[in-house]
Amino acid sequence: MATIKVKQVKSAINRPKRQKLTLQALGLKKLNQVVEHEANPAILGMVAKVSHMVEVIK
Repeated sequence: MATIKVKQVKSAINRPKRQKLTLQALGLKKLNQVVEHEANPAILGMVAKVSHMVEVIK
């Protein structure tokens, strides 16, 4: 399967706990941090839930 890189571009401050936990599950801890994941449905669903705070780099 293909891999995607996910970059956090907005802060998690003043966001619902569920969104903070989703960022944590993706492995994002800091602003502008980039992590690489397999592009499976679970990861793509998490990225969709916090799409306003992250950017997908191909």
